[in-house]
Amino acid sequence: MRVGLRKALEFAILTSMEKVLRLNARGTLTLPKAMRRRLGVGGNARVVAQEIQGGILLRPSVTFPVEIYDSRRLAEFRRHNQDALEGLRRKRK
Repeated sequence: MRVGLRKALEFAILTSMEKVLRLNARGTLTLPKAMRRRLGVGGNARVVAQEIQGGILLRPSVTFPVEIYDSRRLAEFRRHNQDALEGLRRKRK
C-alpha cells in the first residue's frame, strides 16, 4: 500500500509544474517554455486569468472566429431558408 501511495505522489509531482514567476514593471509574466509546451500555449496565444481565493488561476483560452453579417448576407440566408422550406413543402405533396 505504501508503494502505491508513493507512486501516486510521484506521478502528481511529475505531471504538475509549479514555478515562481517574476512580474515585470509593465505587469507582464513570462511562462516557462516547458509549461507553455505542456499547456499547448504558443506565441501570441491568449490565456484566461481568473482571480480565485488565495491567488490567480491561469488557463489556456479558447477563441472562436465570429462573422458579423451585413444586410446582403442576411438576405442571402433568408433566400436560402425560403428555398429550403419550399423544397420541403413540395416533397410533402
